[in-house]
Order: sequence, then C-alpha cells, then structure tokens
Amino acid sequence: MPPSPTPRLQRLFPFLTWFPMTLGSLRADLMAGLAVAMVLIPQSMAYAQLAGLPAVYGLYAAFLPVMVAALWGSSRQLATGPAAIVSLLTASALIPLAAPDSMEYITLAISLALLVGLLQLGMGLLRLGVLVSFISHPVIVGFTNAAAIIIVLSQVNQILGVPMISGGVFLRDIGAMLMQIPQAHLPTLAMGLGAMLAMWGLRRRFPRVPGVLVVVVMATVISWAVGFEKTQSITLQDIRSGQVQELVIQLDTQKTVLRTEDAQIRTLKKTLDELPPMEALNHRHQVDVLIYDSQRRAETISHLQRELHGLPLRQAGGEHPGFYLADQLPPGLEPEGPVWRITAVRDNVIHLNGGGHVVGQVAAGLPPLTLPQLSWDMVTALLSTAFVIALVGFTEAIAIAKAMATRTGQRIDPNQELIGQGLAKVVGSFSQAYPVSGSFSRSAINLASGARTGMSSIFTGLLVLLVILFFTPWLYHLPQAVLAGIIIIAVASLLNLRGLRQSWAAHWHDGMAALVTFVATLALAPSLDKGILIGAGLALVLYLYRTMHPRVYELARTPEGTLADARIHGKGEEERICIIRFDGSLYFANVPYFEDAMLGLLARHPKARYVIVIASGINELDASGEEVVRNLIWRLRNRDISLVFAGLKPQVVEVMKRTGLYEQVGEGFMFPSTDAAIRALEGRLAEQGAGEPPETGREEKGYSSQGG
Repeated sequence: MPPSPTPRLQRLFPFLTWFPMTLGSLRADLMAGLAVAMVLIPQSMAYAQLAGLPAVYGLYAAFLPVMVAALWGSSRQLATGPAAIVSLLTASALIPLAAPDSMEYITLAISLALLVGLLQLGMGLLRLGVLVSFISHPVIVGFTNAAAIIIVLSQVNQILGVPMISGGVFLRDIGAMLMQIPQAHLPTLAMGLGAMLAMWGLRRRFPRVPGVLVVVVMATVISWAVGFEKTQSITLQDIRSGQVQELVIQLDTQKTVLRTEDAQIRTLKKTLDELPPMEALNHRHQVDVLIYDSQRRAETISHLQRELHGLPLRQAGGEHPGFYLADQLPPGLEPEGPVWRITAVRDNVIHLNGGGHVVGQVAAGLPPLTLPQLSWDMVTALLSTAFVIALVGFTEAIAIAKAMATRTGQRIDPNQELIGQGLAKVVGSFSQAYPVSGSFSRSAINLASGARTGMSSIFTGLLVLLVILFFTPWLYHLPQAVLAGIIIIAVASLLNLRGLRQSWAAHWHDGMAALVTFVATLALAPSLDKGILIGAGLALVLYLYRTMHPRVYELARTPEGTLADARIHGKGEEERICIIRFDGSLYFANVPYFEDAMLGLLARHPKARYVIVIASGINELDASGEEVVRNLIWRLRNRDISLVFAGLKPQVVEVMKRTGLYEQVGEGFMFPSTDAAIRALEGRLAEQGAGEPPETGREEKGYSSQGG
C-alpha cells in the first residue's frame, strides 16, 4: 500500500487525498461525470449566450476550469463551470464597454476571468475566506431573486424571435421589446415553448433521463429537417421602398459616426494621464461631451433598429425584382418566399432573416492557449464588477459545497475552495474561458449520480473536450430559442420568495436589506454590481445601527432574591448599589450609548455608591471602549462612586491588562459573578456604616477577576 501524502503535500495538491481509488469509485465517478456532462454541454452554450458571447466560449469554460476547480478545491462533489448569475454579471459589466460577440467584448470577458481568478486566489492564499461574510444572506437572497427575473426577461426576445436592443436601461429595453410582440416569429415561439414544456415534462416524469440533452438533440434534428434558419444578405439597391432605404442610410450613418466617437473617446482617455492638470481637465470635459453624444447616438441607433425590424419585407421577382414592404407590393407582383425582417446593417450590407435563429457555425478544435490581455484601463473598468463576481461567485459555490457536505459528512475548507475557484478562472482565462462558478443543478446531479471524488469532474471535462474536438459541426442547427428555454428552466429554481419572507420574519433590518437589494438590482440593471453593492452597504449600515443601540437593562433585587428588570419591580432613589446589564461589545460605535446609559442611571439614583456592570455580554473591548470606561471611572470617583464589573470574559480582561485599565479599575472591583459582587459590596457598605472609611477604588484582596 503506497504511503499517505504528507499534510504539506495535501495542502499543495489536495486531490492526492482521492488516491488510491478503487475500481468501484472510478466507475461511480465515471457515471456521475457523464451525467453532469449531458447537462453541462447544452447549459454552457446557453450561459455563454446569456453572457453575450458566442456559444463555443461556453464550451471552453466547461473544459479546463471544471477540472482545475475539482483538483484544487475542497469539495469532492461541487460541479464548477458556466453559471447563470456569474454569466449575467459578466454581461452587465461588459455590455457598456463593447458590443456583444465582438472581439473586443471577448477579450474583455477573458480578462475579467483572469482578474476575478487573481482576486479569489489571493483571498484564498491569504486565508480571507471570511470576507464572504460581507455579503449577508438577505442581500444574496434579494440579489438572486432580482437576477433570476432579469435572466428570464432577457431571454424572452429569443423565445419570441424579436430583437432586444440595449439602450443602457434594462427595464426600458424590456418594455420596448415587449412592444414588438405582434411581430413575434411563430415558429420560433413554438420551438422555444415546446422545448421548455418538454424539459419540464421529462424532469417531472423521467427524472433520471438527461432531459436537456434529449431536447437539444430533438430540436437540432427538427431545425435541420424543416429548414428552421432562413437568412440572406442584400444591398441597398435591392430594396424597393424609399422609406426603408432612408432608414437604412440613417442607421448606417449613425453607426459610422458612433464608431468614430468611440475611437476618439479611447484616444483621449489614453492621453489624460500624460497631460498637465489644467489641460487634462479640458480633455476630461471633451471626453464627457463625447460620451454624452455617443449615448444619445446609441439611443437613436436602437430606435432605428427597432423601427426597421418592425417593417416586414416580401421578395418579388419578374420584371421588378427586389424587396418591398409587405403591404406595398405593386399590383400584379406575387411575393416569393417568407416574410423577411432586417436584423442588422453593417457596412452597406443588409442582413435579413425569414426564419428562426440558430447557433450557427461553432469553431472546432482546442481553444488557443494565449496570455490574456490585462491593461491598467481594463483593471479600472472591470475591478468593481470583478470584486462582486469574486464574492458572489464564491458565496454561491461555498453554499452549494456546504449543502452537499451535510449529506456526505465531508469537511469543507473555504480558503481551499477559494484557491480552487481562483485557479479555475486563472487557468480558464489562458484557454479562452470567461468567469465560472459552482452550479447548484449540476452539483445536485453529480451527488445524486454517486460521485465519490472530484474525478467525476475530470471525466466531465474530458467529455466536453471530445465535443469541442469532434462534434461542434452538429450544433449548427440548434435553435437559439431552445438555448433560451434551457436558461429559463435552469434559473427558475433561483426564485426564492420564501427567503424574502424569512428575512422579514427574522428582523426588519434583514428584510429591508433584501428588499432594497432586490429593487436596486432591478432598477439599475444592467449595472448589477451597483445593486448588490448598495444592498451590502445598507446591510452593513443597519448592522452598525443595531449594534450602536445594544440592549441595556437596569436590574433590581426581587423579594425572592433574584434579579429582574427594575422598570417592573422598581428601585428606590435610596439605593446605594445599582446594577446595569450591557449586552454588546464595547466598541467605537456604541460607547456613547453606554456612557449615556451609565450617567442616566446615576441621575435616577443620586445616592448610589456602587454601580455594578454585568459584563458577561461584553465580548470585545476596543480602544474607544477602553477610553470611555477610563473616563467614567475618573468621573464617578470624583463623586465617591465606584465602578464594579461582574462576569468579565477573559479576552476583555486581557485587553484591560494590556492597556492598564485593569489596574485603574482595581482587582477588588472585579468579580466572577453578580451575586459575588452584591455580597461583597453589601458587606463594605455595612462596614462603612460602622465607621470604616469609604472606598477609594484601590485594590482589595480576595476577589478574582476571572470567570464569566
């Protein structure tokens, strides 16, 4: 039997713990890997579409990142790869910077993967997995629900077969798209709805059948058999409508001007850092003006594109061949072929579509291994979104891993999982992959299929490799509407309205954080990073507000000798021993509240000689808290009042000793429990009544400061 790997070697190569593997484990992992691949292959192409990328980049992201995350992560069943939320965040970050599907857009997506990976890898190596706690569960719930709605709405145009032009405000774009429902392409609608119904039915009736793969194969065959795709390209001279010609010329002109403005903006931005301050300020103004003009021009282009798409064209032959508006065919001309709609105008070439949209040509072969481009301008443009993706993606992955660990009994190391997820993205960026994350649906399939180690993900990645190498030509006729249906079915499980209700039930602060995140994410889409940052910031502010006003109780002795709320049992002004309980750490945000509570207590009891602070609820003491306690001691002693602590925790005593506050309070004024403090102080008052001098606050022997 080979020797077990050393702990140091296991930390460097955590996958060594899988070995030696039995034949039974290999067989189980192989079957699980195949089951996951059957879902991953079509899902990865669909999620690439959601991210604004060609379908093949989804396959690239489903290859090396899947295997690397399994090799260096801590979960043996977590299935990594393209995921809905991360794909949507990728699109929201890149659409304002470049046109989807363009080479610039693809370059930015790959660079974003590298940046996110470096952030996660650095956090893992520095053992900063705790940073994920900065995004609270209510914020994640609010964001996830909003993101699920955005994802579903973003795919509706693919189901209807109408364009959705990005105008910078997602909800407004959705409204404009829904206005085109009368122009819906009925075969596309039937294909999309039929695919969703088939996937839902197979999941309900035959859960062990890979329904997504079955639907993809069937839809591809049907699309090829019926000639679902009908496209052609024409020139302006082929159009026989003056109205259409005028709109095409306007659109082509606006696009040319927009490209020029974008080039000017990029050039001016590059020179800003090299100019003197005053000249740079003037250039900044020029950039702002150009950006404003380009945004207005982009809105004009969107309007022209929607107007053009809404004009149905029919082709006619004979003596007057060409394309006419469907309702303006000259008498005697018979239309030929389907109703055509203009989908794009590029460099005087007009692209028409008379059928449904398909995936089209998918590049075959291994992705080229190249160094990602990551300039300083890219870093500044992508950093905030990269940080959000790093936190949200890891939160999603670790939640899935922990959920599965409750069933398998495996121990999950968040920092090791950060390293695995970070390495997956870094390696993926060298092989043309965009950001990935853990997938709940595929991880559930992996676990249910009997996966025992991460070797199942190795088998999954190898099967994806086979598809990339040999089977991509078969994907040409896969309808885009089917990919949209896959996304809609997959993200339906992200809707969690029960989680929103539970947040309100737990505390209105949590409910408010969830609701604000939900509304902000929807309202600010496609800038999703702003929505979640607003929610996280609000949750932090509400937490600080809550801890600024911790529970403070004045206590009194009942006739039975127990302690109870003084507001109920009363406490006379003659009382010389006052008791207050403070439930909360003494830190900079709540020390004014603590000081006010103490002074208010003494104002109500002018004859008090001792104030007992029940400190069992104080877990921490920072420099601000230490300073306030020190000042209180001095102020109270000037009034012949002693401050007494009962039940101080060891970590708080340690801080007091390091700062010298322990000696100032005096060991004789620290007690292990409230009862011990009351007995001792009552004895001292009795002695003082017999003629002993009053306490000076100096050390008194016989009482321990330890305990809780």
